[in-house]
Amino acid sequence: MTSTMGTTEHFTDQVVMYGADWCIDCRNAKEVFELEGTKYIYVDLVADESAAVRAEEISGSKKIPVIIFPDGVFYVEPTKKELALKLRSLEAESNSFT
Repeated sequence: MTSTMGTTEHFTDQVVMYGADWCIDCRNAKEVFELEGTKYIYVDLVADESAAVRAEEISGSKKIPVIIFPDGVFYVEPTKKELALKLRSLEAESNSFT
């Protein structure tokens, strides 16, 4: 599996994940968030069908999860390792300003 990444103008102050409970990649991402102690906003694409349109506009794809980070970077279907590394880099970056 190959993940996709890019940048978006949809900035947030928290990590946001667009996903669905039936999606294994979404469950894997939730597991990484828990292991890394990362707070995030979960947007359930089954409960909010209009959110699927927003996720596709951001990523240019119907693949999920779409995860947006506070620095404007987004990942689509990241591996556990890719996601963990990104979360750690954000943590390190925020610690450098304190």
